[in-house]
Amino acid sequence: MDGQPSVSAAIEQIAPRLRSAREKKGISLADLARATGISTSTLSRLESAQRKPSLELLLPITAALGIPLDEIVAAPRILDPRVPQQSTGKDGRVLIPLSRQQGEPRAYKMTIPAHDNEPHLRTHDGYEWLYVLRGQLRVRLSDEDFIMGVGEAAEFDCHIPHWFGASARGSVEVLSLFGKQGERIHLRTQRR
Repeated sequence: MDGQPSVSAAIEQIAPRLRSAREKKGISLADLARATGISTSTLSRLESAQRKPSLELLLPITAALGIPLDEIVAAPRILDPRVPQQSTGKDGRVLIPLSRQQGEPRAYKMTIPAHDNEPHLRTHDGYEWLYVLRGQLRVRLSDEDFIMGVGEAAEFDCHIPHWFGASARGSVEVLSLFGKQGERIHLRTQRR
């Protein structure tokens, strides 16, 4: 995986951030040159992206401006583009979407905290498939109440009153596939 575009983007942001930080402080290039010992022309070329920034230049500049280095140099975000990592949370549950496409079914990695162990049955359109990665998952399907361990999977129609959460033994992590159209997981047990 190539992280270069992200690194290049981070470097491109240094010049405008330098200029903005200096202007916010109301310091001229000449004043900054005196404070840092870096020539006015070098400072000007840094701010106009005509000179590559280096730590030897950036450290005295940020010290003279009284700002942290990370205000000028943001760490590049190098993520696997195949897996979106924008997580959401609700009531302590953390949901990380794993599907890149906007269609269905959708895949999620879900972490459920230990305190989320009180069943609240609900129904809605769709079909859900769950696979336990870590911990023990408590599942309620109508009147059925059972515990699933690592490596176990379940699938159900969401029109059935259901709830799933942590067992009494701690938090749980699951993979979830969900489709509103009632798609079911098809298991192939033999080669064709």
